[in-house]
Amino acid sequence: MKYSVMVEYALHSLVYLIDVPEEDSIGIKKLAEFQGLSETYLSKVFGKLAKAGIVSSVPGVKGGYRLQKNPKDISFWDVIQAIEGHKPIFQCKNIRENFAYRRDKTCDSCDVHSICTINKVMLEAEQQMRDYLSSKTLAWLNEDLKDHLPSERIEAAKAFFT
Repeated sequence: MKYSVMVEYALHSLVYLIDVPEEDSIGIKKLAEFQGLSETYLSKVFGKLAKAGIVSSVPGVKGGYRLQKNPKDISFWDVIQAIEGHKPIFQCKNIRENFAYRRDKTCDSCDVHSICTINKVMLEAEQQMRDYLSSKTLAWLNEDLKDHLPSERIEAAKAFFT
């Protein structure tokens, strides 16, 4: 399982929007410049975030983007789904029908309607990951950054966008 770098850029970009006053926004050009990205690439990221209702766009010369929801209500999982879509990590192909240890097609212990143990374990693991990523929000990330980054760096980033 691998998430694209677009997820990372989305999370980083969203952090910068947290402290933006409700009547303001940050433009793609500024966000792209700050992160060393192309505007085109970041526009694709924000298009997906807007479609998912995570951000909203503000039209006009001084337009840009702002969070559409409270940072407490935007989880890492929400961002991952907005960027990557709603596809399962593990996709069972039901290969047990051709399982190497199955000697014949009349095996009494092989119930076609039972849940494959491998699929069950993989789905449970995926659910645990989803639950964990759903528990981490932008508000949590913002607080964690404040706890671990020098305040000068945080203030310098805020100053860049104002």
